[in-house]
Amino acid sequence: MTTDKNNQKKIGARTIKKQISGFLLYPDFQKTIDNICKFPEQQLIGPLFSHFYNKEELIRWRAVTIMGIVVSRIAESGNMESARIVMRRLMWNLNDESGGIGWGSPEAMGEILSRNQALAREYHSILTSYVSEHGNFLEHEILQRGVLWGIGRLAHEQPDLIRHAAPDLIPFLKSHDPLHRGLAAWGCTALKHPSADLPLRELADDNTKIKIFLNQELVECSVSLLAAGQEI
Repeated sequence: MTTDKNNQKKIGARTIKKQISGFLLYPDFQKTIDNICKFPEQQLIGPLFSHFYNKEELIRWRAVTIMGIVVSRIAESGNMESARIVMRRLMWNLNDESGGIGWGSPEAMGEILSRNQALAREYHSILTSYVSEHGNFLEHEILQRGVLWGIGRLAHEQPDLIRHAAPDLIPFLKSHDPLHRGLAAWGCTALKHPSADLPLRELADDNTKIKIFLNQELVECSVSLLAAGQEI
């Protein structure tokens, strides 16, 4: 089912959410993106946020990806303040005072910033602060995975902007959590900071397999492969 944006303006929020839920299940993710992006951008924010809590991992990642596309388009259309409102909501979700956990929020921040240079210049230091002992360090180990993915995503698009964050990733290269090690390695290989060279080499024999969302799909690879900077 596809309709143009003028018709979508007349559709209620509950109906939009239901339709988006259906689109996110399409095997062809590009078709999912094309259909969802026919809706007015502002009507997509709430439904996409709700899917950050979906039980299906792939659906969560797809919602994060489309959030990145949508917020970047909002910013590119000249409505930077509306894009900033979404960014502030993501930041609030990661604040202890929010009362929630903030699933998907750091990933969405990284996806948005990787797609929009103007927003990246404004918010990159906030994203990297979540792994800094001198910043807004997040103690929640599962949320840390999301932050590491978000930083890695931005690092692969705009490494010069956040190269300063590499030293803060190094402790995660030695984490007991293989996802921490793999995601931190993925980010460090893009940042190419000398301080990470030795810790990355120390992961050469770490053949633990992890699942990571790359190129719009979930893939399984070893920590050592990510540490070597090889193309997945």
